[in-house]
Amino acid sequence: MVMVGQATDAADPEKGRYTLIRDAEDFSSGMYEKQLPCFGCGIGWFSFLLGFVFPVMWYYATVLYFGNYYRKDPRERAGLAASAIAALACSVVLLVIALFRIF
Repeated sequence: MVMVGQATDAADPEKGRYTLIRDAEDFSSGMYEKQLPCFGCGIGWFSFLLGFVFPVMWYYATVLYFGNYYRKDPRERAGLAASAIAALACSVVLLVIALFRIF
């Protein structure tokens, strides 16, 4: 039994195996086949690594993370989340240093 939109193998119709209707070489490039920006590691991981020299980059990536930038490319989510965690840790360290200077 053949359903609408499905084609069986013309060589041996009794096997019931399906073949592609469109050309196998005619494929459109997927969203995830293109390289990420910032040398291929993505804005999130690039900001995370650069944040050890310029901590402001962690806060920039945190704004992107909470602004749902990763919806454009979900591969960015891990790097942006790591930068957000690093920004939180940096803020806690700065707060502790500020408290010890006051007292």
